[in-house]
Amino acid sequence: MAKTRMNLEAVEALALEALLGAGTEETAARSLARAVRAAEHDGMRSHGLLYLPIYCEHVRCGKVDGAAKPVVLAHKGAAVAVDAATGFAHPAIDVGFERLIPAAHNLGCAALTIRNSYNCGALGYHVERLAIAGLLGIGFTNAPASIAPWGGVKAVIGTNPFALGVPGTEQQAAFVIDQSASVVAKSEIMKRARDGGAIPEGWALDEAGQPTEDPEAALTGTMLPSGGYKGFGAGLMVEVMAAALAGANLGLAASPFSGTKGGPPRTGQCFIALDPGHYSDNTFAEKIGDLSVAISQQEGARLPGSRRIANRRQTEADGVEVEDSLLQKIRLS
Repeated sequence: MAKTRMNLEAVEALALEALLGAGTEETAARSLARAVRAAEHDGMRSHGLLYLPIYCEHVRCGKVDGAAKPVVLAHKGAAVAVDAATGFAHPAIDVGFERLIPAAHNLGCAALTIRNSYNCGALGYHVERLAIAGLLGIGFTNAPASIAPWGGVKAVIGTNPFALGVPGTEQQAAFVIDQSASVVAKSEIMKRARDGGAIPEGWALDEAGQPTEDPEAALTGTMLPSGGYKGFGAGLMVEVMAAALAGANLGLAASPFSGTKGGPPRTGQCFIALDPGHYSDNTFAEKIGDLSVAISQQEGARLPGSRRIANRRQTEADGVEVEDSLLQKIRLS
């Protein structure tokens, strides 16, 4: 399979060109292009250029309003609320963070909710931005229903990721935790379906509620929660924070992130930001450092997110290899 090697600047430029060409407003297109670049930087192919044709398709079919501009609904003290207006989540998060970050520094704690939104990509990307700003960032995002309650067969919540960005030194994150309520992110199953590969047993069930290794059957069935009933509980927590609290659609009412059926999903996000300096008598950084060392010095152990950091170094040195067939698909988007 023929491939082209690209640097990160070229990746971002390609994403921007495709999004603008599909009809995305410039501010939104630039925000999303930066996220695509970050995903490729981290080696998260499923959230990078691979997803770009879907973004463009969804602008063209109306699942996302490419011309939408986020509206600030509330900014009262520690509470910030933004309406994404059925546009992309990324520019709405940008607008919210402009208010969330100073509020958290001033008050010690602040929260942001976003409604009428769309897939926000890798949630860890957003909470890492809060960590770089010196804040302990917690993020939640809900998704179209794909997980049944433990013991049930009908999906009621989505894969519903949650993430934690922990500030370190020198304006860097000490570590980032980013995980979904499902055994694996749905985007990984979508990638296997595109590539024609099987999935491991234990990832999903088919429509009849039986274990399956067929990614196509998994996409029409249900995802399995990570850790059984505990994973479902974590996903339910996310649904409360990112949908009910934010005033967004429940996963039950959200249209799929994949394909062109249905209108805008109108899902939501929630971010909580805390300034450690208001709480821990300046011992936070020291304790996080001790904790990080205790984990990373153990043979075979690694800090959450350390693989992404290693991928970044390799990407900076070698660039990104992109299949020519994908480049062609993007240029035709």
